[in-house]
Amino acid sequence: MSDSHLHASHPAIVTRLKRAEGHLRRVICMIEEGRLCVDLATQLHAVERAVAEAKRALIHDHIDHCVTASGAHDLAEIKSLTKLL
Repeated sequence: MSDSHLHASHPAIVTRLKRAEGHLRRVICMIEEGRLCVDLATQLHAVERAVAEAKRALIHDHIDHCVTASGAHDLAEIKSLTKLL
């Protein structure tokens, strides 16, 4: 990855994703332990939310620093990004 694609928010996003990774590993262990489905679903929901929040933070950061800051108004890119939210 080139330096031009590194933003101040990326370390926080990586931290969020690593936390989600840890939760996902725990869910796998819970499945192997035979835990209740409701407990598994609850933990999987938390993993989904953590990943979704990381994605949202990344997209918002990209819009703030790459789309609006550069003055580029590439409508196709903006439409693509909004579909991911």
